[in-house]
Amino acid sequence: MRAGTDTALAPVVQVFGQAKPHHAHPFVNRRGNRIKVLAHDGFGLWLCARRLHQGRFTWAGGSESHRSLAAKRLQALVIGLPWHRVAEQAVIRAA
Repeated sequence: MRAGTDTALAPVVQVFGQAKPHHAHPFVNRRGNRIKVLAHDGFGLWLCARRLHQGRFTWAGGSESHRSLAAKRLQALVIGLPWHRVAEQAVIRAA
């Protein structure tokens, strides 16, 4: 989790070939309590960091090296919620 913008960009370019505009690439530490998100906004790169003092970020298990997430699922991941429970078209209405 010591990586800066350039160091975090290197594996993104290695895996995907390029950093596409309007895409985000999250990285989580081994303990699962810290996350960094490398985002390309179309003009430049942003590197954001977040640390949970209690609990862990819910991370995909298995041997997948990368996964595509919808914007709402990425938002849930960054907040620390179980993103895999967020439906793609989840709508909540007042009764």
